[in-house]
Amino acid sequence: MVTFSLYSLHCNNNWMCHAEFGRQWRFGNKIDSVRKATGMRMNLSKSVAALMRQQKHFQQALVDFVEHGEAARLDPQTIAPVAPVLSEKLGFGSNPGSLRMLTYVPPGLEPGAPLVVVLHGCGQTADDFDRGSGWTKLARQHGFAVLYPEQSHSNNSHGCFNWFRPSAVARDRGEVGSVHQMILTMIDEHDLDAQSVYVMGLSAGGALSAALLAAYPETFRAGAIVGGLPMGAARDAMNAYNVMTNGASKTAEEWANLVQQAAPDSRVWPRISIWHGAQDQVVNVKNADALRMQWLAVHGLTDEDAKPVRIGQTTSQVWHDANGEIKVEFTVLDGLDHGVPIKPGQGKVMPFMLAS
Repeated sequence: MVTFSLYSLHCNNNWMCHAEFGRQWRFGNKIDSVRKATGMRMNLSKSVAALMRQQKHFQQALVDFVEHGEAARLDPQTIAPVAPVLSEKLGFGSNPGSLRMLTYVPPGLEPGAPLVVVLHGCGQTADDFDRGSGWTKLARQHGFAVLYPEQSHSNNSHGCFNWFRPSAVARDRGEVGSVHQMILTMIDEHDLDAQSVYVMGLSAGGALSAALLAAYPETFRAGAIVGGLPMGAARDAMNAYNVMTNGASKTAEEWANLVQQAAPDSRVWPRISIWHGAQDQVVNVKNADALRMQWLAVHGLTDEDAKPVRIGQTTSQVWHDANGEIKVEFTVLDGLDHGVPIKPGQGKVMPFMLAS
């Protein structure tokens, strides 16, 4: 599973995940003082976290997860020495998907801060994912809140989000409905910026992230999918296993329709960053190609519009809209299996959290 850089989104001319919480989310190498290049050796967790601290209306550029990037840091004395702990929130709504809501809000977080939603993979818990990726540490250092929806074993014996069940990914129903209720609760209770909500997920969490971006395009500024699958790729558990293993064959238009049908009234779609290991033995890399096709078509773009960007030893691709804004970012990491690539010294190496 991937460490997620809040969206290995690309900013300006480089591959990095940046979230400009004030007015725009960018993918690229630089965002003001922060550089993020999520590549083979990039800490996706930070890349994705490439959030910008908001001071009043804008969030300062967050972390550069690139191997040689430099991340803005706070004075060590301003950072509490005790590791942050996730807190469970009860009573956040009808909870149609029967999920747990775990959160982290840094002490003294200023009003109008961004929110990052992090979705774990199969066999993981929110605490597991956080220990490996370090999202709460980044939140404490850079000023944003973190929401960790967690699957229950009564829903799925393997602890996987049920991304393959139509009832779990339909707007205002199932698991996506629960996550949306959690987001609204976080925004209301902590005075967060409703225009600066980001989601990232690994594996099954990545697939549910794609479903959330499709079902609630107005809620998210951007999203990152690591080792995940396209929206609508499967409709039951048996089909899900086949798609994970072999991928699914559809035209770009067919893939796009699955997204657009989830929110038929939407005319604006979130930016998306797609990350996958070239040697992924759990989710076939063909699913990354399908995700690229799906979201390019949603944004009215084609493969021919791609611009290559070199990050370390990896070449990524980025697509801009007519206004020059990056809408889709695509990176396949050579030598990486199924998991979140973590820069040595960042996060914690554990199953599906891979040193790179």
